[in-house]
Amino acid sequence: MRRIASSCKSGMLGSKRLQKQCDVSQSLNITLSSHLNLEMNVVTPFDPWKGKFCTCPPKYSFSPYSGCSHKCLYCYATSYIKVPESRPKANLERRLMRDLIKINRELPISMSNSSDPYPPIEASLGLTRRCLELLLSRGLKVMIITKSNIVVRDADLISRGNCTVSFTITTLEDGLASIIETGAPKPRDRLKAIKCLSQMGVPCIIRVDPIVPGLNDDEKKLRRLIEEVVKCGVRHVSSSTYKVKPDNLARMIKAFPDKAKYWHELYYEEGFRHGSSRYLRDDVRLNLMKMVKEIADDFGVTFSTCREGFTHLTTSTTCDASHLIPLRIKVRGLR
Repeated sequence: MRRIASSCKSGMLGSKRLQKQCDVSQSLNITLSSHLNLEMNVVTPFDPWKGKFCTCPPKYSFSPYSGCSHKCLYCYATSYIKVPESRPKANLERRLMRDLIKINRELPISMSNSSDPYPPIEASLGLTRRCLELLLSRGLKVMIITKSNIVVRDADLISRGNCTVSFTITTLEDGLASIIETGAPKPRDRLKAIKCLSQMGVPCIIRVDPIVPGLNDDEKKLRRLIEEVVKCGVRHVSSSTYKVKPDNLARMIKAFPDKAKYWHELYYEEGFRHGSSRYLRDDVRLNLMKMVKEIADDFGVTFSTCREGFTHLTTSTTCDASHLIPLRIKVRGLR
């Protein structure tokens, strides 16, 4: 919230669409700030670190589970969430209802940013589904972020509510995906889920995130990936480069020892530190993001980067595609 306001004042946001985002963000600034003073338990303001590269409009974050059973090697969240498997949060529905009384109802709820809301145990547990019933039936706006095709089970709720679904797909190669996203469904299963939801009128977004140098940055393969997701109904592409943390780099090097020297040079000798992560050089990141944008342009879908700072590449109204959330249900009483 503050980071967007300061970016607006300094002229950092380079597109007219993002200027509109600035105007909306500033108008919500005061209302969100007042709600930040209220103690909430499971629904929290997004991006508590207020990273300067993040241009997301104000929203909330909500995770039904702690930890993540998908066990992606590149995951950044494992540096501060020390739970190896997805674990349901205790008394979650009661805690969620308490928080809903306090939130700004104009803002969307992102589910989830640190742990997938559809881990394997969700298929039998149904915790995320019960939370969706509470949120969507009350007309709240929800943005689901997942790697799982289990989300299709809840298509009946999602297609009637104010909801979008973002799927992360980093590669179409089953072999590579099985290494870097060990516990996640195969890419082809995610494509089927996108097609199913899109056919039911659910706005779907693809997150090509992260792009790892020397691993999934081949232009022809990225073009094929974006072509396939657009065929399935995706309306927006978001992308980001791999951000190194000590624990995720150790996992990546263990899986790809031949890349150790290359990645060390890119991130530690040529790159720079931002917060608790190491970034690629600006020109390397920019070239990768421009490549993905040009592919998205070719297939007629909007594009944005995530936590890169390249706002001039954004071709959508919002970088997180929250503008695609359909308004099917009016907000009703939350008590």
